[in-house]
Amino acid sequence: MDIHTNIPLKSLTTMKLGGPAKYFAEAHTPQELHDLYLDAQTKNVPVFVLGGGSNVVAHDEGYQGLILRIKIPGFEVIADDLNSTTIKIGAGEIWDDVVKRAVDMRLSGIEAMSAIPGTAGAAPVQNVGAYGQEIAETLISLEAYDTQTHSIVTLQNADCEFSYRHSIFRGSQQGRYVITSITLQLSKNLPAAPFYDSLQAYFDEHAITVFTQQVVRDAVSAIRADKLPDPKVRPSAGSFFKNALVESWQMDGLRQAHPDIKAYEMGNGTYKLATGWLIESLGFKGQTLHGMHVNEGNALVLINESAASYADLAAARDEIIGKVRDTYQVLIEQEPLEIPAL
Repeated sequence: MDIHTNIPLKSLTTMKLGGPAKYFAEAHTPQELHDLYLDAQTKNVPVFVLGGGSNVVAHDEGYQGLILRIKIPGFEVIADDLNSTTIKIGAGEIWDDVVKRAVDMRLSGIEAMSAIPGTAGAAPVQNVGAYGQEIAETLISLEAYDTQTHSIVTLQNADCEFSYRHSIFRGSQQGRYVITSITLQLSKNLPAAPFYDSLQAYFDEHAITVFTQQVVRDAVSAIRADKLPDPKVRPSAGSFFKNALVESWQMDGLRQAHPDIKAYEMGNGTYKLATGWLIESLGFKGQTLHGMHVNEGNALVLINESAASYADLAAARDEIIGKVRDTYQVLIEQEPLEIPAL
């Protein structure tokens, strides 16, 4: 296990911002994870766990601790029956590679989450989802390193307390668990309507009426390629803002004032607003603010076009949040986690 020093965080994150990490190491097995974490804790060195670096942003001050990147591999069928296949996946596996393998096996449940950057272990943290699917729908359980007991524990789906782009891993138990593997139960049934609106629109436009896992994956990949920049080419953290959640009474008022507002009913008197629509309606789409470009294809995405610092990113973010709040009385939130400036 090599421990490196003074590694620029901008080289580890897809937004390409951030000062140096004092220490950096990779864990390829749960035992390496245990040894590295325990050693850091014994020396009173703070630890921040990183996956693919696609849903985090870093500060200019860097991180005066250990950045620990999880590279644990694995893809194993552990159960199979007439209707489903259950697969255990290492946390360090590239998420889109996992989706491809599942689609190649003609399994359903994650095909609409194609082309999402990042690792499998990061998917439960924010309950990753796209085009009508989310990881909470297929995740049976996960294994994680408990930094309090220094042991590997198993958490069931219900233990994770999943909600929209949220879980205990970025909520009540943030920092406690380091995910080492996830177990998904995928269906052998073909994908079936109703599909997410924009996905159905793509099928209609291309006269697609027969749906397989590969058809859905190809469609989602094409939509994302058209709307979302490749972070390897244009630095970004994916969707930078969450879709806002509002209650029915607030939704009624918004519809009266803005009849064309886009929203989706979530049940229990809750609606999900299309935050990209809110941002676009205020004229931000295609603009560059403090070096951060609001993507033309999807206004949820901020692209680091010429920003030189975290302060530039924060200024652009706060300007957008403030205008949405003042116009719609809706508070939108940042989606990526932040590496603390320690």
